Amino acid sequence: MNIKNNKRKRASIEKIEKIFAQLLQKKEINKISVTEICKKAGINRTTFYANYLDIFDLAEKIGKKAIDDFNELYEEEVKSQYNSNDFLKLFSHIKENQLLYKTYFKLGIDSNFKIRRYDTKLAEKYYSNKYIDYHIEYFRAGITAIIKMWLNNNCDLEPEEVFQIIKEEYKNKFPS
Repeated sequence: MNIKNNKRKRASIEKIEKIFAQLLQKKEINKISVTEICKKAGINRTTFYANYLDIFDLAEKIGKKAIDDFNELYEEEVKSQYNSNDFLKLFSHIKENQLLYKTYFKLGIDSNFKIRRYDTKLAEKYYSNKYIDYHIEYFRAGITAIIKMWLNNNCDLEPEEVFQIIKEEYKNKFPS
């Protein structure tokens, strides 16, 4: 496939994903049709089916894209086994990619959304090892709830403000 066709394919995929994400904010997934997406994206059904099996395959691929996107943020830290607890980087990234993350949560994939980069050593400094798993899960659920609320409010606060809320909730136990 030549470069021109690759660009065209990428552009088609981006249109499809964007239209799907916009529609998903207004209606349930089972109410969205391939025909509706194609019409709004200005493409034919053949183009859709060249990239996806159906609407659910599209949803699954968008969910995977969000997870991969999230994991790339901290890839270097994972490789070096260093945790900066840089949630400001996370919040800035989410604000820049609101539609992707709104779609991710709307699809209900968020049961898999974990702040895996939570620093266990930091937690152990403040909490008993006997209860560490509970503290980590509480933290993950709290951060996820704050992210969802922030997205539902169209990221009305700056990333620095959201980070400040987190720091206050967790008694400023994070590096600044």
